[in-house]
Amino acid sequence: MAAMSMKKTVTMKKAASGATGMPDADGPSRRIDARIEELGDWRGETLATVRALIREAIPDVVEEWKWRGVPVWYRDGMICTGETYRSHVKLTFAKGAELDDPSGLFNAGLEGRVRRAIDIHEGDAIDGDALKALVLAAATANASPAGRRRGKRT
Repeated sequence: MAAMSMKKTVTMKKAASGATGMPDADGPSRRIDARIEELGDWRGETLATVRALIREAIPDVVEEWKWRGVPVWYRDGMICTGETYRSHVKLTFAKGAELDDPSGLFNAGLEGRVRRAIDIHEGDAIDGDALKALVLAAATANASPAGRRRGKRT
């Protein structure tokens, strides 16, 4: 009888770069830093401001770099993206249609059934408290039993 070989299978979970601690040199957080610097104008400043507010609202938020250059923030699922265009910075909330927006921050994509967005133009004031409340509401929606059933990532 031949000897049987037993192999131990190890499954390793990939750590989210940029979640906490020092990301690797090409990690998402560093790419976002580079994009802000590369913009070098009001759009970079705006992206840096909203990023700081998102991090204040959720200190352990996970940052990703997707779709050839779009910052994306996650907590129990996608919270929002931060796209930059010539005329505006757009924060698109993945489940924006589900969120209460008592301050009326959403000003784009209002006809959509799932997403809602905030278009920020040069010179627009950002209501930091309202944005942080919206980010927290998005994270709470992701963590809800319905959000977990959808198989969202952390």
